Amino acid sequence: MSRRLIIVSLCLFALTLSAVSQTKKSTMKKAAAPAPPDKAFLQKIWDGWGTLNPDNVAQYYASGPNTFFDIAPLKYASWDEYENGVKATLADYKSAKFTLNDDTTIHPQGDSAWVTATVAFEMTHKSGKVDMGNMRWTAILENQNGKWMLVHEHVSVPMQ
Repeated sequence: MSRRLIIVSLCLFALTLSAVSQTKKSTMKKAAAPAPPDKAFLQKIWDGWGTLNPDNVAQYYASGPNTFFDIAPLKYASWDEYENGVKATLADYKSAKFTLNDDTTIHPQGDSAWVTATVAFEMTHKSGKVDMGNMRWTAILENQNGKWMLVHEHVSVPMQ
């Protein structure tokens, strides 16, 4: 074989490997993140809490070991813990309404987003007593399989 034929063959082989490599890279790209969560999406979460039934918000919370801080008790180490623990607190109420205030800020960062807001609340106890005020909300959402899921949440009420 002539030297020229060997060089041409090696060049064609290198080009073929390069093309195959590029094809694999392009098919291995991660699926694009959905549009960042917006205020309407976040309000849906709070509307779900307004039903006083954690089953109506479970779709927004990631499973597994995630930390959620609520007004009481101090913290939950997973959605399962949160869902079970909050039922006792909500059992004392007959209705609730939560509204995101205008200070809601969403910070998208690729496959995650963090949110800060204050939330106006009006909760009516079964006894008829009404609690009203504003609470703080900080949340971290993560794109999991094309869906925004809460992986961390902190809810607190200012001390009075």
